[in-house]
Amino acid sequence: MKRLSLLLLVLSTFVCSIKANPADDLLERIEHGASRKFKTQLVKADRDFFELDQSGSRVVVRGNSWVNIATGINWYLKYHAGIHLSWNGMHARLPEVLPSVRHRERHETDLSLRYDFNYCTFSYSMAFWDWERWEQEIDWMALHGVNMPLAIVGEECVWRNMLLRLGYTEEEVGRFIAGPAFLAWWEMNNLEGWGGPLPMSWYGRQLRLQQRILSRMREFGMHPVLPGYSGMVPHDAREKLGLEVAEAGLWNGFQRPANLLPTDSRFEEIARLYYEELTRLFGMADYYSMDPFHESSDDIRIDYAESARALLKAMRSANPKSVWVVQGWTENPRPQMLQALGEGDVIVLDLFSECRPMWGAPSVWRREKGYEGHQWLFCMLENFGANVGLHGRMDQLIDNFYMTKTHPLARGIKGIGFTMEGSENNPVMFELMSELPWRNERISKEQWVSGYVKARYGTDDLVIQQAWQLLASTIYNCPLGNNQQGPHESIFCGRPSLNNFQASSWSKMRNYYDPESTLQAARLLVSVADHYRGNNNFEYDLVDITRQAIADQARVLYHRVIADYKSFSRKAFETDSRHFIDLLMIQDQLLGTRGEFRLGNRVEQARRCGTTTAESDLYEWNARVQVTTWGNRFCADTGGLRDYAHKEWQGLLSDFYSVRWRHYFQLLSQQMEDLPRPMPDMLGSGQYSNKTATELFQIALPQELEVDWYAIEEPWTLQHNRYTATPEGDPIEMAKKALQLQSQIFNPQ
Repeated sequence: MKRLSLLLLVLSTFVCSIKANPADDLLERIEHGASRKFKTQLVKADRDFFELDQSGSRVVVRGNSWVNIATGINWYLKYHAGIHLSWNGMHARLPEVLPSVRHRERHETDLSLRYDFNYCTFSYSMAFWDWERWEQEIDWMALHGVNMPLAIVGEECVWRNMLLRLGYTEEEVGRFIAGPAFLAWWEMNNLEGWGGPLPMSWYGRQLRLQQRILSRMREFGMHPVLPGYSGMVPHDAREKLGLEVAEAGLWNGFQRPANLLPTDSRFEEIARLYYEELTRLFGMADYYSMDPFHESSDDIRIDYAESARALLKAMRSANPKSVWVVQGWTENPRPQMLQALGEGDVIVLDLFSECRPMWGAPSVWRREKGYEGHQWLFCMLENFGANVGLHGRMDQLIDNFYMTKTHPLARGIKGIGFTMEGSENNPVMFELMSELPWRNERISKEQWVSGYVKARYGTDDLVIQQAWQLLASTIYNCPLGNNQQGPHESIFCGRPSLNNFQASSWSKMRNYYDPESTLQAARLLVSVADHYRGNNNFEYDLVDITRQAIADQARVLYHRVIADYKSFSRKAFETDSRHFIDLLMIQDQLLGTRGEFRLGNRVEQARRCGTTTAESDLYEWNARVQVTTWGNRFCADTGGLRDYAHKEWQGLLSDFYSVRWRHYFQLLSQQMEDLPRPMPDMLGSGQYSNKTATELFQIALPQELEVDWYAIEEPWTLQHNRYTATPEGDPIEMAKKALQLQSQIFNPQ
């Protein structure tokens, strides 16, 4: 009996050891049977590394962590096998016999922390993800070296439990916690309740989902960053609980939560309740994320140094060895807070290092003392609002990164981070960023792009290389001094006006590339497209690059339409405005050929989260509002939030943006058809006889139309017409058709 028990113990240990290799599991998810073609070896080392080698017919990947081994697998697939895994495709067909590693290849880095996610990412991109989608994302993270991911799914579960323990009712909790598409801004102390109340089933769903997410992250040896307690309380906490708070007022029209002052006698009690619930549901963490006083003006009632000490003390009560992770963004973290913290207490995410670094590199946000000697991470923000569009700062990213090797204020750098507001876009930039820690010798942009193209498509086509080098020197090379937030926004997505430029209120757009460059790149890809039918990465990029070219050409055409109107050229206006709508509609058809660019992808994700029709309707409303009005009438218009998260998506173009543009062009056309306004006669009589010369001049100019856009937009957010994620049409044929239409419009025979 003892021998049988011992045998069972040995067998069970053997089985566990087999299952305890997350790298093999990852390979099997890439392709069934792939793990048999690799040999992965976990090796102790003081410095992060991965190594590629060969053992017979098997590729050997060594590393000092499972994440580093996964990074090595990804490096091998890209640069030895010509296989590129990205958001648009996480599965691959590997050759029967993998290309051999002819010479042992080793990569090392001192940048041991590689962070992922912005709070906004969880709402703009991940609000309705299920486990299947999260599993792919965690694989993507491992393949790209991420070992320190922000993990805030289910934070609402912690808050619900905590507030109920403090005496709030379920109804009051529902008025405080935001809906699925707006949880990020609730978590960052920006708003209360918008998009809610959350159904009870949501809490159970998110609790189970987060526990699976954390389990998989920890299998890889990642260190999830859990949300810590930043002092947030409901705005009525003074009346409800008798707490001493600093009221935060409004954020773009939304009621903000209040900030619990650290001097309040119940501060430690409330923080303890929070960490008790967090730990009970999700366990302890080595890192906690806290961003107190986010996007708020300085408040004389707040002692920022004392707040920092109180928040740190509360965090360390949950895990004495934990480290505070804070976003370096605008005024945060306040210098007083950093000065109050000791070495090793905090890591600052320099959120926008490729454009507006705060750590000490030249920038409009440069801090003379950097982060006061604290540790920090060099981060790439890249995308705001999850807007669709090609965009990057290749030269700035490379220059700023290698500046950290020698700059005295960079001495506290511990790693890198992806801090995008929206994910699943511009894979080229995230690929470049993920490789920088592993490239000790600087590589030129041109050389890197050449290697990327070979890996991306598994071929070295000179025409494709030409297209990508063109993109790398233009739209993907936003220059120093241009501080725009993310992609060059599509003219289709903006509220129509006589002077439409940017779609969202804070984009800070400036022209920096010739629209002919994206058109030329699209034409180059189309010219060889038939050779790459079925190449998933090629077809995705073809659609995305052609989409950008059409959007850029539509902006040129828009100016022609407005010139027609201002010059009172009715026939030309009729023709050009019709062509503008034609481009918008063919853009819709083009994007419909890929599921990634379909509104139905988001809507179906949202509706699947519901357990009842009413719940699905609420989640769909969340999804629709976020990408259009964002808030209610006041927050959308006066607060400026409308179109912040605009998307060039199939379905949204045809049913939302086209409605606005058709309506606007119809109003302009009607205005031109009206009789000319009566002007004062030579004797000064008539309805304008009391006007000054300046006033008469203004009257003679084309007048901007007053349109209640919100009244047109809101009804769409309340609808439930069906949108599907299923692609329709051939991407290559639609790209050809779109470029043919552009040519016919701009070069009529």
